[in-house]
Amino acid sequence: MHAEIILLMNQILRPARVAQLPPRERIVDAAHALFMEQGIARVTVDAIAAEAGSTKMTVYRHFQTKEVLVVEWLRLLTEHYSAVLDDLATKWPDQPEQQLLGFARFIADDLAASGYRGCPFTNSLAELADPDHPARRLIEAHKQRQFERLAGLCQQAQLPAPEQAARELTFLLEGAQVVAQNKGIANVGAHLLEMVRARISR
Repeated sequence: MHAEIILLMNQILRPARVAQLPPRERIVDAAHALFMEQGIARVTVDAIAAEAGSTKMTVYRHFQTKEVLVVEWLRLLTEHYSAVLDDLATKWPDQPEQQLLGFARFIADDLAASGYRGCPFTNSLAELADPDHPARRLIEAHKQRQFERLAGLCQQAQLPAPEQAARELTFLLEGAQVVAQNKGIANVGAHLLEMVRARISR
């Protein structure tokens, strides 16, 4: 419920907030809203310009191509996920179990949001068939760094076979995102947290 309230408030406040942003940030914000809702391929530069309250020319002034904008959007998303782990490290120094649980809670809260449409990275990979696409390489590098951070936390928590534990946690987190999207099981976030607690308490 808390996540749904936050989403609703963001939807209500978004127009006023976005209007105060510089043009480049308005464009990125508009791209984020549209890519999350519709995916990458279906969204045109015209639609992004309209959503940003801007013009197509202004979009191209800041981003040479749509591909460049997609990469920037995903780069900012990866920074957000990394910042969550950074903040947890600051909040729970020397408490790796709390950091792992906190990251799982971050994912679980996202799953509970009204209109959840799946992991933006996984959804984007499904649309980026070219293995050398810069956005695809960016996502793959992000996922590898995230796994390494989880493995490091598992090692700090002195879990047996820390890399195996990190793999299992990754499967839980990524799998929960897919199940929440296909609605095969209810209350996915709550189940995810229960399973993560059980895994890190071994």
